Amino acid sequence: MRSARLSLALESGALVLPGEGRIAVYRPRIGDSLLALPQERVVVLTGFRPDHDHFARAYAVAPAPPYAAAIVCLPRSREAGRALIAQAAAEVAPGGWVAVDGQKTDGIDTALKDLRRRVELSESLSKAHGKLASFPVGPDLSDWRAQPSRVGGFQTLPGVFSADGPDRGSALLAGALPARLGGKIADLGAGWGYLAAEILKRPGVKRLDLVEAEADALACAKVNVADERARFHWADATLWKPESLLDAVVTNPPFHTGREADAGLGAGFIRAARRMLAPDGGLWLVANRHLPYDAVLAECFLEVQEVAGDGAFRVIHAIKPRRAKP
Repeated sequence: MRSARLSLALESGALVLPGEGRIAVYRPRIGDSLLALPQERVVVLTGFRPDHDHFARAYAVAPAPPYAAAIVCLPRSREAGRALIAQAAAEVAPGGWVAVDGQKTDGIDTALKDLRRRVELSESLSKAHGKLASFPVGPDLSDWRAQPSRVGGFQTLPGVFSADGPDRGSALLAGALPARLGGKIADLGAGWGYLAAEILKRPGVKRLDLVEAEADALACAKVNVADERARFHWADATLWKPESLLDAVVTNPPFHTGREADAGLGAGFIRAARRMLAPDGGLWLVANRHLPYDAVLAECFLEVQEVAGDGAFRVIHAIKPRRAKP
């Protein structure tokens, strides 16, 4: 969908690439095609590790600004979208432009309306249930840059999961954790560190690995979990490997790809936990009741028990990990 609008904009002359210089693309997602752009000039900038690794196979991901032009792939969060636009406007050299592209379901109409009050915005190009428009750099949008907020003593940033406070599922899981979890623990999908802070209150914890794919969330976790036992990993939790087998894995896994529910994400976390755990280790998982995790839990563990929950969530304790078949 994004590629269709980008190709149309370039073919129609709505966007004209600068003759030289890097073209920054902010936060494209796996599935977005950038083939309409000259590959050797593209820099992909994203804090989401799976997307970063995907695009790093074909594009530069490290060169620093300034850039000759930029394309912002609008995220769902209004505040995070504004922050990306402001970042792009600050990192494009004078004479360059910033294009903003997004789906209607992700709030592109509101984003362009907000922008039109601040910049000389082009006419929007509509295609494939989304819009694209651009503006020349110059106006100061620094007031749109992301500002940390404090929630119950924790720091969060716009666009991170549950930025306004601990989500209901994580609170249920924290309340269900036993007094002792073991010495070596991983928090998969650690977010901004709420569960990690709760885990570290338990006696006997010697090391806690916080594994988080979103760089902004991990940056908050580093502020919120100031403990020498904590180790921070910007990584895809389904691929990350601990130094040694763990006593416990604690997780509130994601289950959305964009706006679409994807139970395969949580299933991947469960299989990863099975691989990380010692034979006597256990998984502590919270999940929405409608998610079909029973089969994958039975595939990965010999004993599975619901230990807490409410009408919307259930907390699972799974032990005796089955060894994966070669």
